[in-house]
Amino acid sequence: MADNYLREIEGKAAHDPYCSVDFGVSKRCVWVPGPVIVGAGPSGLAAAACLKAKGVPSLLIERSSCIASLWQLKTYDRLKLHLPKQFCELPLMSFPADFPTYPTKQQFILYLESYAKRFEIRPVFDRAVTSAEFDKKLGFWRVRTTAAAGEVEYVCRWLIAATGENAESVVPEIEGAEEFGGDMVHTSEYRSGSVYKGKKVLVVGCGNSGMEVCLDLCNHSSNPSLVVRDTVHILPRDMLGRSTFGLSMWLLKWLPVRIVDRFLLVVSRVILGDTGRFGLDRPDIGPLQLKSLSGKTPVLDVGTLDKIKSGDIKIRPSIERLRHQSVEFVDGSIENFDAIVLATGYKSNVPCWLKENEMFSEKDGLPRRPFPNGWKGQYGLYAVGFTKRGLLGASIDSKNIADDIERCWIEEAKHLSTISNWPYSIQKHI
Repeated sequence: MADNYLREIEGKAAHDPYCSVDFGVSKRCVWVPGPVIVGAGPSGLAAAACLKAKGVPSLLIERSSCIASLWQLKTYDRLKLHLPKQFCELPLMSFPADFPTYPTKQQFILYLESYAKRFEIRPVFDRAVTSAEFDKKLGFWRVRTTAAAGEVEYVCRWLIAATGENAESVVPEIEGAEEFGGDMVHTSEYRSGSVYKGKKVLVVGCGNSGMEVCLDLCNHSSNPSLVVRDTVHILPRDMLGRSTFGLSMWLLKWLPVRIVDRFLLVVSRVILGDTGRFGLDRPDIGPLQLKSLSGKTPVLDVGTLDKIKSGDIKIRPSIERLRHQSVEFVDGSIENFDAIVLATGYKSNVPCWLKENEMFSEKDGLPRRPFPNGWKGQYGLYAVGFTKRGLLGASIDSKNIADDIERCWIEEAKHLSTISNWPYSIQKHI
């Protein structure tokens, strides 16, 4: 039977480099001559486009039914890019000139769809990766996937993890959650404050998402409160006629981080006032230094702070426990709420499917080596979208990965020209 598989794959290889062997009705093994990219979000698209520009084909695998599933399926309607568009564009293609400085969710999705079309990126959708492991005997990565049509194992020389920092929702365990009885959702399920009109809603988490959800609830005539569990840096989105982020990047060319941080805090105090007066104490470390050390992003205010100052949004301490239709806080106070929105962020899911412990930390699913050195591992393993520096970091990693793989591609292609030898090697170890 093995000889039959071998003859079949050898015949296909003459016409199709992505040749495969069928193992019964529900399982196939597919040889991929270029890299396999796991995740068709912005990072995966950027990696595929950079490789395409180098003449290196790739196969993009996505567990959902569309590209950028986080943006399309798990974000609220009012979402806009928090940074100016020039800092969020992917390699080799700018945003349309008529897009605003801060594109909307819908505009960003349109940009990504145009990006995929321009570079002829066609992901394999609805296929979840269950495991990816380097086979030292075979000398290749074995990427196992499942779908309604059955199991498929992809065999490849290079593997690019592009599932990113935001693959899975973080839902904290809160005592008494089963007693609450009201609506309790993560922001990945929140779309609009219109469904909460006239209701008291508690938002847990004071990052950019939590702040924007509170503002959205206010704009839809809800009565929101915000749980602030830690210190937080709040900066105006724009200062001195420029975006705060753009101004910071320009200043960092000439000044050390601590000086730029001091400048940002002084200007923020002038524009926003003392946020500590409203229960929003700042960390001891400056916003840029804190971002570099911990990855914690400062909040760029788009109007939420004014609502907090006016009392339309109330600040609450950490939750002690939940009760029926009410919340007990750590200060002993108890307040009734109709709903709770958990703006508690996301996490990487790499440890769930990638079987290696050298490049990625099992604790947080992020590369062990900090930016800018976390994009390359052993045996042809790469990472894109894990820099804690957003789309700008993903673009940098994508270019590095494409350059690195290109250097190997010509030499590897010489070996692949004798592809009839590969199926025998693959078949031998399956």
